Amino acid sequence: MGDAPSVTLPGVVDRHVHLGLVDVASLADGPVVEVHDLGWDPRAVRALAAAPPSGLRVRYAGPFHTAPGGYPSGRAWAPEAAVRHVAAPEEAAAAVADVVAAGGFGVKVTLHAGMPLLPDDVLHALVDAAHAARLPVLVHAEGTGQAERAVDAGADTLVHVPWTEVLPDGLIARAAARTTWISTLAIHDGDALGVALDNARRFVAAGGTLEYGTDLGNGPTPPGVHEREIELLGEAGLSGAALRRAVLGPPSAPRLTSPLPLPDTAPDLTAWLRTSRPALPPRRGSHLAR
Repeated sequence: MGDAPSVTLPGVVDRHVHLGLVDVASLADGPVVEVHDLGWDPRAVRALAAAPPSGLRVRYAGPFHTAPGGYPSGRAWAPEAAVRHVAAPEEAAAAVADVVAAGGFGVKVTLHAGMPLLPDDVLHALVDAAHAARLPVLVHAEGTGQAERAVDAGADTLVHVPWTEVLPDGLIARAAARTTWISTLAIHDGDALGVALDNARRFVAAGGTLEYGTDLGNGPTPPGVHEREIELLGEAGLSGAALRRAVLGPPSAPRLTSPLPLPDTAPDLTAWLRTSRPALPPRRGSHLAR
């Protein structure tokens, strides 16, 4: 009897990281094959993307776009160049043009209650300018009413599952129809995690797209595959092909192979990734899965 065929899948894509806050070399030649930096000094992250660690693709959104004095202005971890203040609607087009010039794949916007907030006219101007440039808008929405503002302004992605308020079902339905959410569930515990999971479960049940992201760089989040994050995606209602799509890259991504069968549950997927290695070119007997 011959060996059982291996299963080959795309590698992991972490859709929310901050590379300026981590040892980037720790991501070399691992199961994470692509990361999306969602807020940093555009020159610094562009240099990282041009010369990434072996086996890693880096995409980046550039700076946080916020109100003057808004989040994360003044935070010890955030260099000045990582924050772009937008004070008026007339400044939105230039801010987006700078993202395009820097090679960013999207426009990061922050709506963080407790610090100065972008007013609606500036928020809408940023969304309109980004969409005119064919860039998605990725919003950090924190605090009462901020997720609703983001969704209703036309944001494409919420970069965290909302965790500061239980969203009403009507808003969940609108969000599921219009936005993608990035998980970052494992950065929470206690009540915040409970709120986030409740929102995530209803979002998934309403047909929303939930994707894997860890907020690497935020506290003790480990580099590489975050098994707790995958476990929480399972708790949010993802399994089978939907879970694999959430965690793994597109078919064109660098591929991994494992002797384990095609994973359908969160525990299956974490076990599969633990036993995976970079795939060699396809051979007879290999199963290319998705």
